[in-house]
Amino acid sequence: MRILSMIALALLVGLGGTMIVTPDAVAKARKYELTRNNVQKPENVDSTLVSLYGVKLGDSEIDAVEMLINEKISGVRAEQEGVFVLLWDQSNPTGAMAGVQIMDGRVTLIFINNRFVHKTRGIFRRVLTAQSAKEIRELLGPEDFGDENVMGAMLNYQNQGFLVNYLGRDINVEFTLP
Repeated sequence: MRILSMIALALLVGLGGTMIVTPDAVAKARKYELTRNNVQKPENVDSTLVSLYGVKLGDSEIDAVEMLINEKISGVRAEQEGVFVLLWDQSNPTGAMAGVQIMDGRVTLIFINNRFVHKTRGIFRRVLTAQSAKEIRELLGPEDFGDENVMGAMLNYQNQGFLVNYLGRDINVEFTLP
């Protein structure tokens, strides 16, 4: 990755380009597949680049159904219920662990919850195992706005396009277009 960013910088300089590509810009633009990539810095998370088993926000319903239902995902049962494609852990099907919402033929929401912790990588693995809203804030930084009460907390990171709902043992993360 570092070599590619250096090559891109050399090409831009060699071609007389005025755009400057820094390693931080390359890291920030990196795609984040929730089940593969180990992104650890919250500032590198951008919902427009987040994918769940290859499905990104804005993808067509046809592509989402093809990727999540028609392609067999090891250890996962997928089913479409109304506007949602829900993913269930085959070994512990107590509730959907992840999924997408489809509205007007496009993926408008990707969600994961604490049942998905064994499949996810990076900072959201730590978010899904957090013991308090305070711990989530320490991991992700202060939210853009939120609400906290005796039942739990809603931490909205609107600029990056995700929301964390902390309800004690249940933690949900929702990714939407910012």
